[in-house]
Amino acid sequence: MDRSILETILCKDTSKHIWDSMRRKYQGSTKTKRQQLQALRTEFETLKMKSGELITDYFSKVMTIVNKMRLLGDKSDDVAIVEKILRSVTPKFNFVVCAIEESHDIDKLSLDKLQSLLLVHEKKLIQPEQEEQALQVSTPTSRRDKKETK
Repeated sequence: MDRSILETILCKDTSKHIWDSMRRKYQGSTKTKRQQLQALRTEFETLKMKSGELITDYFSKVMTIVNKMRLLGDKSDDVAIVEKILRSVTPKFNFVVCAIEESHDIDKLSLDKLQSLLLVHEKKLIQPEQEEQALQVSTPTSRRDKKETK
C-alpha cells in the first residue's frame, strides 16, 4: 500500500470514513468534475477532422473524449456523437455525408456502422491517389531518360 494512502486512512475511524476520504482524494469534488466535464465538452464541440487524418484516427480522438465525458457523468447519446462526426469530417467527405444522411436514419445509425461507411469511402478516395502515384513512378520523367529515347 502506498504511504500517502496509508497516512490518509490511519486517522479514520470507520470504513465509511476511509471510503469517503479516498473518493474525495481520487475522484475530486462535484465542482471539480463539473469543470472537467465543461472542458471536455468544449474540446468535443471544437474538434474537427484534420486534412489528411484517417477516419480511424479521428474516431479514436472523438471516442476518447466521449468516454472521458461519460466517466464524469455525461449522458450524451450516440445520436449526438454521430451528428458531431458527420458535421466535423473534412470537406472531401461532404458527398459521403449527404449520402449517409439520405440513405440512413441518423437516429438509429450506430457509431460502428457510421465508421464502417466512412472507412469504405475513405478507401475509395485513397485508392485513386495511390494508383496515380504508381503511374508517376513508372513513367520516365527525367531528362536523361528522354535523351536516351531520342
